[in-house]
Amino acid sequence: MVAYSFAPQFIEPVASMRKLQTVRGLRKRHARVGERVQLYTAMRTKYCRKILEPDPACIAVDDIWMNVQGFSDERIEAISINSIPLDDDEIEAFAVADGFGGGLADGFARRRMGEFWWKAHGQAETIGFEFEGVVIRWSGNA
Repeated sequence: MVAYSFAPQFIEPVASMRKLQTVRGLRKRHARVGERVQLYTAMRTKYCRKILEPDPACIAVDDIWMNVQGFSDERIEAISINSIPLDDDEIEAFAVADGFGGGLADGFARRRMGEFWWKAHGQAETIGFEFEGVVIRWSGNA
């Protein structure tokens, strides 16, 4: 079983099953399709707690590439899943699925996702960066 920790802003979307995916950097071991995933907040702290019970099953693990720009209104310039580029509507839908739309495609989920990524991973001295990793999806039927 693999465990993933989420920032406080994602607790409610994960708990309500509006967020059924997570984007993570490359590492030695991620969840495998069919395997249960444990979803936590504040892992490795005394405030650690499990968000969902029972543990949902992983249904997909796909490669993701993102281009994040510091001087763009949208910040997320491009996303490819398994080397297939997403169009603007698909990027917005992806951002909603990743917990940045409150469950609705209001036209700003992509921007909120870009702001999150820029604050978490951007460098003040750079104009942008590329991210390679995986998107792990789990079943809404825990």
